[in-house]
Amino acid sequence: MRTRIALDTDVAMGAPGSDIDDGFAIALAAADPDIQLELITTVAGNTDVRSASALALNLLQRLDRAVPVVQGAAGPLMDPWRACATTVADTGPGPAPGRAAVAIADLVLDNPGQITLVAIGPLTNIATAMLLEPRVAAAAQRIVIMGGYFFGHQNDVRVPGEFNVWADPEAARIVLGSGADLSFVGLDVTYRVRMSQEQAASLARSQGAFGAYAGRCALGWIDILRERYPHSKEHGSFALHDPLAVAAVTRPQLLQWQDAHVEVALDGVARGITIADTLGTRGAPAANCRIASGVDAPAFLDHLMTTISAC
Repeated sequence: MRTRIALDTDVAMGAPGSDIDDGFAIALAAADPDIQLELITTVAGNTDVRSASALALNLLQRLDRAVPVVQGAAGPLMDPWRACATTVADTGPGPAPGRAAVAIADLVLDNPGQITLVAIGPLTNIATAMLLEPRVAAAAQRIVIMGGYFFGHQNDVRVPGEFNVWADPEAARIVLGSGADLSFVGLDVTYRVRMSQEQAASLARSQGAFGAYAGRCALGWIDILRERYPHSKEHGSFALHDPLAVAAVTRPQLLQWQDAHVEVALDGVARGITIADTLGTRGAPAANCRIASGVDAPAFLDHLMTTISAC
Protein backbone atom coordinates (compact mmCIF):
# COMPACT_ATOMS: atom_id res chain seq x y z
CA MET A 1 0.00 0.00 0.00
CA ARG A 2 1.32 3.44 -0.94
CA THR A 3 1.95 5.96 1.83
CA ARG A 4 -0.28 8.99 1.48
CA ILE A 5 1.57 12.22 2.20
CA ALA A 6 1.15 15.98 2.32
CA LEU A 7 4.41 17.85 1.71
CA ASP A 8 4.95 21.25 3.35
CA THR A 9 7.81 23.15 1.73
CA ASP A 10 9.63 26.44 1.29
CA VAL A 11 10.84 25.30 -2.13
CA ALA A 12 13.37 27.58 -3.84
CA MET A 13 14.61 25.40 -6.74
CA GLY A 14 14.29 27.54 -9.84
CA ALA A 15 14.98 30.87 -8.12
CA PRO A 16 18.38 32.25 -9.19
CA GLY A 17 21.09 31.62 -6.61
CA SER A 18 18.82 29.64 -4.27
CA ASP A 19 19.22 26.21 -2.69
CA ILE A 20 17.85 23.34 -4.77
CA ASP A 21 17.53 20.30 -2.52
CA ASP A 22 13.84 21.03 -1.83
CA GLY A 23 13.13 20.55 -5.54
CA PHE A 24 14.78 17.14 -5.38
CA ALA A 25 12.51 16.36 -2.42
CA ILE A 26 9.37 17.25 -4.39
CA ALA A 27 10.55 15.11 -7.32
CA LEU A 28 11.32 12.16 -5.03
CA ALA A 29 7.90 12.43 -3.38
CA ALA A 30 6.21 12.59 -6.79
CA ALA A 31 8.20 9.74 -8.36
CA ASP A 32 8.62 7.23 -5.52
CA PRO A 33 6.21 4.38 -6.38
CA ASP A 34 5.59 3.81 -2.67
CA ILE A 35 4.37 7.38 -2.09
CA GLN A 36 1.04 8.92 -3.01
CA LEU A 37 1.58 12.69 -2.98
CA GLU A 38 -1.82 14.26 -2.28
CA LEU A 39 -1.07 17.85 -1.31
CA ILE A 40 1.76 20.39 -1.40
CA THR A 41 1.61 23.40 0.90
CA THR A 42 4.04 26.29 0.83
CA VAL A 43 5.61 28.38 3.57
CA ALA A 44 8.08 31.26 3.71
CA GLY A 45 11.64 30.20 4.44
CA ASN A 46 14.28 29.69 1.77
CA THR A 47 12.18 32.06 -0.33
CA ASP A 48 8.97 34.04 0.07
CA VAL A 49 5.74 32.06 0.10
CA ARG A 50 4.38 33.42 -3.20
CA SER A 51 7.60 32.45 -4.97
CA ALA A 52 7.53 29.04 -3.28
CA SER A 53 4.02 28.45 -4.62
CA ALA A 54 5.01 29.49 -8.16
CA LEU A 55 8.15 27.34 -8.04
CA ALA A 56 6.26 24.30 -6.73
CA LEU A 57 3.76 24.60 -9.56
CA ASN A 58 6.58 24.94 -12.08
CA LEU A 59 8.30 21.82 -10.78
CA LEU A 60 5.06 19.84 -10.90
CA GLN A 61 4.59 20.92 -14.50
CA ARG A 62 8.09 19.71 -15.32
CA LEU A 63 7.28 16.43 -13.57
CA ASP A 64 3.95 16.20 -15.42
CA ARG A 65 2.12 15.75 -12.13
CA ALA A 66 -1.17 17.31 -11.04
CA VAL A 67 -1.04 17.88 -7.27
CA PRO A 68 -2.90 20.68 -5.46
CA VAL A 69 -0.60 23.45 -4.22
CA VAL A 70 -2.03 25.59 -1.40
CA GLN A 71 -0.23 28.69 -0.21
CA GLY A 72 0.54 29.13 3.47
CA ALA A 73 2.26 31.38 5.98
CA ALA A 74 4.17 34.41 4.71
CA GLY A 75 6.21 34.69 7.91
CA PRO A 76 6.84 33.09 11.32
CA LEU A 77 4.21 32.95 14.07
CA MET A 78 5.70 35.66 16.28
CA ASP A 79 6.85 37.94 13.45
CA PRO A 80 4.46 37.36 10.53
CA TRP A 81 5.48 40.62 8.86
CA ARG A 82 9.06 39.44 8.46
CA ALA A 83 8.35 38.30 4.94
CA CYS A 84 11.09 37.44 2.45
CA ALA A 85 11.55 39.52 -0.68
CA THR A 86 9.91 38.07 -3.79
CA THR A 87 12.46 36.08 -5.75
CA VAL A 88 10.54 34.99 -8.87
CA ALA A 89 7.79 36.50 -10.97
CA ASP A 90 4.36 35.27 -9.93
CA THR A 91 3.14 34.24 -13.38
CA GLY A 92 1.19 31.30 -14.75
CA PRO A 93 -1.50 29.37 -12.91
CA GLY A 94 -1.78 30.31 -9.25
CA PRO A 95 -2.10 28.03 -6.24
CA ALA A 96 -5.36 26.38 -5.28
CA PRO A 97 -7.83 28.45 -3.24
CA GLY A 98 -7.60 28.41 0.53
CA ARG A 99 -4.84 28.46 3.11
CA ALA A 100 -2.26 25.80 3.84
CA ALA A 101 -3.05 25.28 7.53
CA VAL A 102 -6.73 24.72 6.77
CA ALA A 103 -5.92 22.37 3.87
CA ILE A 104 -3.59 20.34 6.10
CA ALA A 105 -6.15 20.11 8.90
CA ASP A 106 -8.97 19.15 6.52
CA LEU A 107 -6.95 16.44 4.77
CA VAL A 108 -5.74 14.89 8.02
CA LEU A 109 -9.09 15.01 9.82
CA ASP A 110 -10.97 13.67 6.80
CA ASN A 111 -8.55 10.71 6.68
CA PRO A 112 -7.63 9.92 10.29
CA GLY A 113 -4.55 7.73 10.67
CA GLN A 114 -3.88 7.72 6.93
CA ILE A 115 -1.89 10.88 6.12
CA THR A 116 1.81 11.38 6.80
CA LEU A 117 2.86 15.02 6.97
CA VAL A 118 6.34 15.73 5.62
CA ALA A 119 7.68 19.15 6.60
CA ILE A 120 10.83 20.35 4.84
CA GLY A 121 10.54 24.06 5.68
CA PRO A 122 9.77 26.13 8.78
CA LEU A 123 6.97 24.54 10.81
CA THR A 124 4.61 27.54 10.70
CA ASN A 125 1.87 25.84 8.67
CA ILE A 126 1.96 22.62 10.69
CA ALA A 127 1.80 24.49 14.00
CA THR A 128 -1.03 26.71 12.73
CA ALA A 129 -3.01 23.64 11.64
CA MET A 130 -2.60 22.25 15.17
CA LEU A 131 -3.70 25.55 16.70
CA LEU A 132 -6.76 25.67 14.45
CA GLU A 133 -7.65 22.06 15.21
CA PRO A 134 -5.69 20.27 17.98
CA ARG A 135 -6.99 16.89 16.77
CA VAL A 136 -4.56 17.11 13.84
CA ALA A 137 -1.70 15.89 16.06
CA ALA A 138 -3.39 12.59 16.89
CA ALA A 139 -5.12 12.16 13.52
CA ALA A 140 -1.92 12.38 11.45
CA GLN A 141 -0.36 8.97 10.84
CA ARG A 142 2.99 10.60 11.63
CA ILE A 143 4.97 13.75 10.93
CA VAL A 144 8.43 13.55 9.36
CA ILE A 145 10.43 16.75 9.72
CA MET A 146 13.65 17.90 8.12
CA GLY A 147 14.87 20.00 11.00
CA GLY A 148 17.09 20.28 14.03
CA TYR A 149 20.72 19.64 14.91
CA PHE A 150 20.94 17.27 17.85
CA PHE A 151 24.54 16.14 18.28
CA GLY A 152 26.29 19.29 17.05
CA HIS A 153 25.66 22.94 16.30
CA GLN A 154 26.02 25.40 13.45
CA ASN A 155 29.02 27.41 14.63
CA ASP A 156 27.25 30.50 13.26
CA VAL A 157 26.08 33.11 15.76
CA ARG A 158 23.84 34.72 13.10
CA VAL A 159 21.88 31.49 12.56
CA PRO A 160 22.83 29.32 15.54
CA GLY A 161 20.19 26.64 14.94
CA GLU A 162 19.24 24.53 11.94
CA PHE A 163 17.40 26.91 9.58
CA ASN A 164 13.91 25.38 9.53
CA VAL A 165 13.66 25.39 13.33
CA TRP A 166 15.53 28.68 13.73
CA ALA A 167 13.21 30.45 11.25
CA ASP A 168 10.16 29.79 13.49
CA PRO A 169 11.17 28.28 16.83
CA GLU A 170 7.75 28.99 18.39
CA ALA A 171 6.14 26.83 15.70
CA ALA A 172 8.69 24.07 16.35
CA ARG A 173 7.91 24.17 20.07
CA ILE A 174 4.17 23.82 19.37
CA VAL A 175 4.78 20.78 17.17
CA LEU A 176 7.15 19.19 19.69
CA GLY A 177 4.56 19.62 22.45
CA SER A 178 1.64 18.33 20.39
CA GLY A 179 1.92 14.61 21.22
CA ALA A 180 2.08 13.73 17.51
CA ASP A 181 4.19 10.84 16.23
CA LEU A 182 7.28 12.85 15.24
CA SER A 183 10.44 11.84 13.37
CA PHE A 184 13.19 14.44 12.93
CA VAL A 185 15.81 14.14 10.21
CA GLY A 186 18.38 16.73 11.23
CA LEU A 187 21.67 18.13 10.06
CA ASP A 188 23.50 15.39 11.98
CA VAL A 189 22.64 13.04 9.12
CA THR A 190 21.73 15.30 6.18
CA TYR A 191 25.25 16.77 6.11
CA ARG A 192 26.49 13.23 5.44
CA VAL A 193 24.51 12.77 2.21
CA ARG A 194 25.99 14.81 -0.60
CA MET A 195 25.69 14.81 -4.38
CA SER A 196 29.06 15.09 -6.08
CA GLN A 197 29.82 17.03 -9.24
CA GLU A 198 30.28 13.71 -11.05
CA GLN A 199 26.84 12.49 -9.91
CA ALA A 200 25.26 15.80 -10.92
CA ALA A 201 26.86 15.54 -14.36
CA SER A 202 25.56 11.97 -14.69
CA LEU A 203 22.07 13.17 -13.75
CA ALA A 204 22.28 15.95 -16.35
CA ARG A 205 22.83 13.25 -18.99
CA SER A 206 19.80 11.21 -17.92
CA GLN A 207 17.00 10.40 -20.35
CA GLY A 208 14.24 11.84 -18.20
CA ALA A 209 13.50 15.52 -18.87
CA PHE A 210 13.24 16.42 -15.19
CA GLY A 211 16.31 14.38 -14.30
CA ALA A 212 18.36 16.26 -16.86
CA TYR A 213 17.00 19.59 -15.58
CA ALA A 214 17.77 18.62 -11.98
CA GLY A 215 21.31 17.67 -12.96
CA ARG A 216 21.88 21.04 -14.63
CA CYS A 217 20.52 22.80 -11.53
CA ALA A 218 22.82 20.71 -9.35
CA LEU A 219 25.90 21.63 -11.40
CA GLY A 220 24.94 25.30 -11.20
CA TRP A 221 24.40 25.10 -7.44
CA ILE A 222 27.80 23.49 -6.92
CA ASP A 223 29.39 26.40 -8.81
CA ILE A 224 27.48 28.92 -6.66
CA LEU A 225 28.61 27.21 -3.46
CA ARG A 226 32.22 27.27 -4.65
CA GLU A 227 32.02 31.03 -5.18
CA ARG A 228 29.98 31.73 -2.03
CA TYR A 229 32.18 29.70 0.33
CA PRO A 230 35.69 29.86 -1.13
CA HIS A 231 37.30 28.34 1.98
CA SER A 232 34.91 25.40 2.32
CA LYS A 233 36.30 21.86 2.38
CA GLU A 234 33.17 20.58 0.63
CA HIS A 235 33.78 22.04 -2.85
CA GLY A 236 32.39 19.93 -5.66
CA SER A 237 29.29 18.67 -3.85
CA PHE A 238 26.18 19.78 -1.99
CA ALA A 239 24.07 18.39 0.86
CA LEU A 240 20.71 16.69 0.19
CA HIS A 241 18.85 17.75 3.33
CA ASP A 242 15.19 17.67 2.24
CA PRO A 243 15.19 14.56 0.02
CA LEU A 244 16.49 12.48 2.93
CA ALA A 245 13.38 13.37 4.95
CA VAL A 246 11.18 12.24 2.05
CA ALA A 247 13.13 8.99 1.73
CA ALA A 248 12.65 8.38 5.47
CA VAL A 249 8.89 8.05 4.88
CA THR A 250 9.06 4.79 2.93
CA ARG A 251 12.64 3.70 3.65
CA PRO A 252 13.20 4.39 7.35
CA GLN A 253 15.75 1.58 7.38
CA LEU A 254 18.16 3.91 5.55
CA LEU A 255 18.58 5.74 8.85
CA GLN A 256 19.35 4.86 12.44
CA TRP A 257 16.87 6.28 14.96
CA GLN A 258 16.97 7.24 18.60
CA ASP A 259 14.16 8.25 20.94
CA ALA A 260 14.70 11.65 22.53
CA HIS A 261 13.06 14.47 24.40
CA VAL A 262 13.69 17.59 22.32
CA GLU A 263 13.12 21.20 23.25
CA VAL A 264 13.80 24.43 21.37
CA ALA A 265 15.43 27.51 22.88
CA LEU A 266 13.36 30.65 22.36
CA ASP A 267 15.54 33.34 23.90
CA GLY A 268 18.96 34.91 23.66
CA VAL A 269 21.89 33.80 21.56
CA ALA A 270 20.63 30.19 21.62
CA ARG A 271 17.25 31.06 20.05
CA GLY A 272 16.33 28.37 17.52
CA ILE A 273 18.74 25.73 18.83
CA THR A 274 17.35 22.24 19.44
CA ILE A 275 18.37 20.52 22.68
CA ALA A 276 18.00 16.74 22.74
CA ASP A 277 17.91 14.65 25.91
CA THR A 278 18.83 11.15 24.75
CA LEU A 279 19.95 9.71 28.08
CA GLY A 280 16.53 8.83 29.46
CA THR A 281 17.76 9.31 33.02
CA ARG A 282 15.35 8.94 35.93
CA GLY A 283 13.21 12.05 36.29
CA ALA A 284 13.99 13.33 32.78
CA PRO A 285 11.06 14.28 30.54
CA ALA A 286 9.68 11.45 28.42
CA ALA A 287 10.70 11.20 24.78
CA ASN A 288 8.52 13.32 22.50
CA CYS A 289 10.04 12.28 19.18
CA ARG A 290 12.61 10.12 17.46
CA ILE A 291 15.69 11.64 15.86
CA ALA A 292 17.90 10.28 13.12
CA SER A 293 21.41 9.55 14.35
CA GLY A 294 22.95 7.75 11.38
CA VAL A 295 22.40 7.14 7.67
CA ASP A 296 23.40 4.69 4.96
CA ALA A 297 24.49 7.44 2.57
CA PRO A 298 25.40 5.22 -0.43
CA ALA A 299 22.04 3.42 -0.30
CA PHE A 300 20.14 6.70 -0.08
CA LEU A 301 22.07 8.22 -2.98
CA ASP A 302 21.41 5.14 -5.09
CA HIS A 303 17.68 5.41 -4.35
CA LEU A 304 17.63 9.15 -5.13
CA MET A 305 19.68 8.94 -8.33
CA THR A 306 17.71 6.00 -9.67
CA THR A 307 14.36 7.63 -8.98
CA ILE A 308 15.19 11.17 -10.15
CA SER A 309 17.03 10.12 -13.32
CA ALA A 310 13.88 8.36 -14.52
CA CYS A 311 11.69 11.47 -14.10
